[in-house]
Amino acid sequence: MDLMETSYITTIIPYVNDKPHLGHSLLFTYADVIARYQRQKGRDVVFATGTDEHGGKIEEKAAAAGLGPKEFADGIVLHFKDALEKLNISYNRFVRTTDLAHEQRAQIIWQNLAEYIYLADFEGWYCVGCEAYKTDTLVKDNSGVCPDHNREYVKLKEQNYFFKLTALSDQVLQKIESNELNIVPKTRRNEVLSMLKDKDGLQDISISRPKDKLSWGIPVPGDAGHVMYVWFEALMNYITVLGYPEHEDFDRYWPANIQVLGKDIAKFHAIIWPAMLIGLGLEPPKSLYVHGFITSGGKKMGKSLGNAIDPLEVIEKYGLDPFRYYLLRHIPSHSDGDFTFEKFEAAYNGELANDLGNAVSRVAAMIGKYQENVIGEVKSEIHDLQEFESAVDDFRFDKAMDLIWQRVQQLNKYIEVEKPWEIAKTDAEHLQEVLAYAASSLLEIASMLQPFMPSTSDKISHIFESGVVRPLDAPLFPRLERKPT
Repeated sequence: MDLMETSYITTIIPYVNDKPHLGHSLLFTYADVIARYQRQKGRDVVFATGTDEHGGKIEEKAAAAGLGPKEFADGIVLHFKDALEKLNISYNRFVRTTDLAHEQRAQIIWQNLAEYIYLADFEGWYCVGCEAYKTDTLVKDNSGVCPDHNREYVKLKEQNYFFKLTALSDQVLQKIESNELNIVPKTRRNEVLSMLKDKDGLQDISISRPKDKLSWGIPVPGDAGHVMYVWFEALMNYITVLGYPEHEDFDRYWPANIQVLGKDIAKFHAIIWPAMLIGLGLEPPKSLYVHGFITSGGKKMGKSLGNAIDPLEVIEKYGLDPFRYYLLRHIPSHSDGDFTFEKFEAAYNGELANDLGNAVSRVAAMIGKYQENVIGEVKSEIHDLQEFESAVDDFRFDKAMDLIWQRVQQLNKYIEVEKPWEIAKTDAEHLQEVLAYAASSLLEIASMLQPFMPSTSDKISHIFESGVVRPLDAPLFPRLERKPT
């Protein structure tokens, strides 16, 4: 019997109405760190991501491009898979909501939730951009125009299927209050609890659209006149990708250990999704990590503002690990953060090139010069990791990176205090101890960096792990030279 501890990690599945953006890079990178860290701990990890492909926005975008919805989605999916590869995301499951297996299993889930689903007339304000109904108060506050999509809300009157969210909300509340469902950070947990305790605001939710109004969706079982509401159906991917209800993977890996999502969809994942699972007789995920947004120069990024940043262009110009480094250290893990090229280049030169890159090149060069590339006795154990591991377990990647950098800076200070170039003149034995300690420190740093900057970690390990220094062909992080203005 395989007794290896399992870990199931998911990202939300991005909507394929456009190419991947900087926020998707943040989402994927956070989840990748968690997955790599869990593997480093010896766990059997399933890391799932994918794409959300039904709904009115896809239908509209496809029509504008002169394509069918599936053909349009196929093209965007290729961009997401390319981004995942270039970001070095270590996922091992990919689900598309247009996969036949997902569509079939989604219909099984609907049937298994039948006691919590009913048909009723509904009238309300709908935003095609959000794929969601909005309250009268919100529509009034926004003067009838969605601020996120700059399009008017549409008044719809139709017959929809509804999910009895109100019948299950108290059980969801209990799961969160008992921390059976852990929501991080606490600010997001408190927001969700407030929504659950607002009995006037919490209502049953519409989960279908008439097929004559929206054809691009999964048919409702037993009613060909309706398709499933895209948000309701997309949430099902987290268990359909495991083969719910009958596949052994579902039994082995569910409930998910960690689901990673952005703060704008916390309600769907922290209230509606757990309610669906409870309705199915299943446990909710153990943890939801809800991350913030990235702005640029303090402003929301967008093509119309001219400040959109293409993550793949950043990677092409500066390299992947510097990009991952900035996201993980300089974007606050529990709140919003900002990306500008000025900030990025300052971090690259000041921290990657000066601190880490300099430490690696100095130690390697001194072992080469004074000891013919032979490293002394290297201690392989890593010590004092409790604070670091607590930071990673709490999804405080920025703090974890700060702790790694403390070690980098301590090593540089150690070299300056010990002055190996002076010791080399008088005491070869002590010099060997000093340089072996420096090499050991870099191997510790490499191990801690593995989930965060895997390529950099591998390069440092390659240089020092064999007992003989293997010089790099080029600096780890060549300094960026600013062109005169």
